[in-house]
Amino acid sequence: MPAISAGLLMFRERKRELEVLLVHPGGPWWRNKDHGAWTIPKGEPSPGEDLLRAARREFKEETGVPPQGPYVPLGKVKQRGGKTVHAWAFRGDLQAGGIRSNTFRMEWPPGSGKFQDFPEIDRACFFGMEAARGKINAAQVPLLDELERQLSGSSP
Repeated sequence: MPAISAGLLMFRERKRELEVLLVHPGGPWWRNKDHGAWTIPKGEPSPGEDLLRAARREFKEETGVPPQGPYVPLGKVKQRGGKTVHAWAFRGDLQAGGIRSNTFRMEWPPGSGKFQDFPEIDRACFFGMEAARGKINAAQVPLLDELERQLSGSSP
């Protein structure tokens, strides 16, 4: 069965510019990656879990901040590896430098027999839309486009 993720895209307006919150994956594989490595906070739902509920849970786990709706559906995108990401947007704000992410354990270095804990998300940042398009995983750019489309018609 193909992998599914659910996520939330927080947005705000600063000096008449739309900004979105993106997160950078933690761990040694992502340490030196930047352009195209950032993502919306997201994760896999539990079996039978409602996708929006999963997106809200994942946002809190990855940022330490409980999200507050209303939530605007952004649709879904399919990433290069085959994972489908379902997304919603919501208006909000937080201190991006103060996120508290959950952790994961992995063998590092590979084959060493030593295990280390790493944050699932090592940093978060608000980006203007132009900058966000360069930072975000390319498959998720349509989520930014859909947010702009919906906001140009009416505010959530």
